[in-house]
Amino acid sequence: MAVVAQDSADDPRRALRAAGDLRRDAERAEALQVRRARNAGLEWAQIATALGVSTREVRRRYGTRRRLLRAGA
Repeated sequence: MAVVAQDSADDPRRALRAAGDLRRDAERAEALQVRRARNAGLEWAQIATALGVSTREVRRRYGTRRRLLRAGA
């Protein structure tokens, strides 16, 4: 986050791009870990608790194999 703060002092557009990059990286990392957790046998409720979201939300976001594969790519 320090990178985003430093960039924002110089150029807000650059800071926004950096923030977007961080968000995409975090989403990819989360998708990878959800896939690994499912492969390890964790239930959706356990994954949701670890992520601090509802079971419904985690199933909506990653509930199909196709979504998991696409999100992890």
